[in-house]
Amino acid sequence: MGQSANPRRVADNEARAKLRMIRTSPQKLNLVAALIRGKKVERALADLEFSRKRISIEVKKTLESAIANAENNHGLDIDSLVVSEAFVGKNLVMKRFRARARGRGAKILKPFSELTIVVREVEEAA
Repeated sequence: MGQSANPRRVADNEARAKLRMIRTSPQKLNLVAALIRGKKVERALADLEFSRKRISIEVKKTLESAIANAENNHGLDIDSLVVSEAFVGKNLVMKRFRARARGRGAKILKPFSELTIVVREVEEAA
């Protein structure tokens, strides 16, 4: 007798992907996440492709992973997917010190963040 399967954390018409330990601040990552929230996936991929933000490359990879999860793991149609949620969370903060004048030190904070993207299959109105 095996262990029963865990219930799904998202609905039947949804799939998600999560990226952890992204070396950028949550505030900067949220600017890129807000760029794709609520858009169709092909439009969101195009926006990320031509975004000038450095972190948009990582966000694009995560969105492609969520699309692949939807297609392969949950059998959803990729042509009718919409980015329903894209939210950012804090992760660890590395603390470093920089030498300053008169024997003092200044604190440098190097924040990490995490990104969760949820895509949802929607029926198009004819």
